[in-house]
Amino acid sequence: MKKSEEKHPLVDVWNIYPGTRRSDQILEKPSIELIIGEMFAIGEYYYYVLNLNNSTITNHHESILKIHGLKNYPLHLKELIDLIHPDDIPFVIKAEQTVVNKILEIGKEFQLYLKPSYCFRMKTAKGNYELFHHQAIHTFEDENHQLVQSINIHTNIHHITSENSNTVLITGIEPRKDFYPIKINQNLLSASTQENNLTKRETEVLSFIAKGYSGKEISSILILSEHTIRTHRRNILSKTNCRNSKELVKKAFDFGLI
Repeated sequence: MKKSEEKHPLVDVWNIYPGTRRSDQILEKPSIELIIGEMFAIGEYYYYVLNLNNSTITNHHESILKIHGLKNYPLHLKELIDLIHPDDIPFVIKAEQTVVNKILEIGKEFQLYLKPSYCFRMKTAKGNYELFHHQAIHTFEDENHQLVQSINIHTNIHHITSENSNTVLITGIEPRKDFYPIKINQNLLSASTQENNLTKRETEVLSFIAKGYSGKEISSILILSEHTIRTHRRNILSKTNCRNSKELVKKAFDFGLI
């Protein structure tokens, strides 16, 4: 079987994604600056370009070889999926189904401005499985508005947390303001990642703090005063029993907010 014809478990999920739009509202393709700005990585990471028509991958970041102990650059998505812990494959399939359903609910006309992310374990060069944070930034659609390309970023976050929140997060790229953390299976969650007592606004603020945004930047994005942002930060620190931003980063991963 040729590489371009290899089957992997996400193909069936993507095949249900229709190519039609429900409205005529179409945003211009996001600029490269916005795309780069959405690449969040706090640890060793790599990226690659995924062709969604045949699941081939190109333009790899060289770290992919070192992180996974590979001799050659993978040419097909199946080669990376084979590195995922077998117990996490069902979650990955459910996560992709959740992404498809949520984008259709929001409106496919905005698909280039919606970034999904979630976590799963992958085999590393050490021979063990460690937790990775996966982000997919959609970068190109064809004349029928079918997605044909994305940039995927994988970041090793094992040094921050080894526990998967089993949450899919869909966020908007400017000018979109979407923020949807979606639990996949409550039965899989540990007590520490069940429901947190943060308000919706505090949850949004926490996600930006964890990504390294300043109070001024968060104020501008959420259209709130800097004083209000500082108040939210104090409340978040108190409610999460965190002492500083470093601890908030771990908490944000635990809550599935990144």
